[in-house]
Amino acid sequence: MQKRIVASEFLGTLLLVFFAVGSAVVAVEYLGTVGIALTFGFTLLALAYALGPISGCHVNPAVTLGMYMAGRLDIRAAAERWVAQFLGAVVGAALLFLLAKQIPGLETSGEFGTNGYEDRSAVGIGIGGAFLAEVVLTFLLVYVVLAVTHKVAVVGFDGLPIGLALAAIHLVGIPLTGTSVNPARSFGPALFAGGAALSQLWLFIVAPLVGGAIAAYAHRVTHPRPEGRPAKAEDAV
Repeated sequence: MQKRIVASEFLGTLLLVFFAVGSAVVAVEYLGTVGIALTFGFTLLALAYALGPISGCHVNPAVTLGMYMAGRLDIRAAAERWVAQFLGAVVGAALLFLLAKQIPGLETSGEFGTNGYEDRSAVGIGIGGAFLAEVVLTFLLVYVVLAVTHKVAVVGFDGLPIGLALAAIHLVGIPLTGTSVNPARSFGPALFAGGAALSQLWLFIVAPLVGGAIAAYAHRVTHPRPEGRPAKAEDAV
């Protein structure tokens, strides 16, 4: 186990959930949809610069899946990241839950920054539409990550298009499903929201992973590797 990488993915996902999901939990009436979308984008952008050189700052199982399918990670390295991401999301959600409980009158059951469809969607989107939306939105995120990075790490200006993409994704996705595009981000808050958030959670785990897998395939088509230069999992940082 590469402890620095695991710790980086754990901490990054924790902070993404606490700050970005936290904007939807404690500050939605002050920020609105645009403010929440920018918070997600800015948080990921900052984390990309802070943690990108260490682990790549995936902080998202769908991104890690895309990296694995692109041949930039072996299965063990991917699995370590997945475990760290889900654990980080749970701890981040727990800290956010403790903070929310200190705010008089703030309701944490049922919503708590979770994702949903039908009566849990702002526009009432059905299960099929929600699945399609999450696949396409995640496709954009993972495709951009794969396109702007050459290995596993996010370095230099790579974080800028990734952060902008995540903000744009949330501008479109918040009215539809609340925007997941990240199974770990959905998993942590749902544990504390309970109820329908948990019963609908499967979609926000499966659909982003499908979107990430399709993005990896599309990236192979649009960005073929030069001949004689196969992808190597050992290139991972």
